[in-house]
Amino acid sequence: MQIVGVDREDRVPDPAGPRLRPPHHRVDRRAVAWWRTRLLLAAAVPVAVLGVLGALVGPARAWLLVAAAGVAAAGLVAGFGLPAWYYRVHRWEVTDDAVYVRTGFFWVDSRIAPMSRIQTVDTERGPLQRAFGLAAVTVTTASAKGALRIEALDHEEAAELAEQLALATQKTPGDAT
Repeated sequence: MQIVGVDREDRVPDPAGPRLRPPHHRVDRRAVAWWRTRLLLAAAVPVAVLGVLGALVGPARAWLLVAAAGVAAAGLVAGFGLPAWYYRVHRWEVTDDAVYVRTGFFWVDSRIAPMSRIQTVDTERGPLQRAFGLAAVTVTTASAKGALRIEALDHEEAAELAEQLALATQKTPGDAT
């Protein structure tokens, strides 16, 4: 079985199961542009609303336009600063034993899903993701924390990964609960 992004060292599986460790692979480089576009679009909506209200409501014009400028400045800073940072901290990896995902810097969220616990594997491609040739893979388990999500993969790699994970989980003993 070959899984995309798998660590292919010759090793004996740990009888205690997979251990939490930093995943190896970064998301696709196009994720930076995708995240940037999402942040800039999210900032553009309130800026447009505040700008229109500022043009229509004379007595509050100055305050509304100052607020629009503040939101625009914050949106530009976020849109050009955060995506590169996100790219540095998002990691993923799939081995024969588990799926590993890590996000965040100040609040690091490291997740692991043993193959025997995986219930479903889904892919998602929204309109913006399609424009950038990206997709997300969601690995659902019985965990109270929820599903693991590997964002910003090349759409072909995501489809192949989802298919291979589905096949791998069928072959893995366990009841996924």
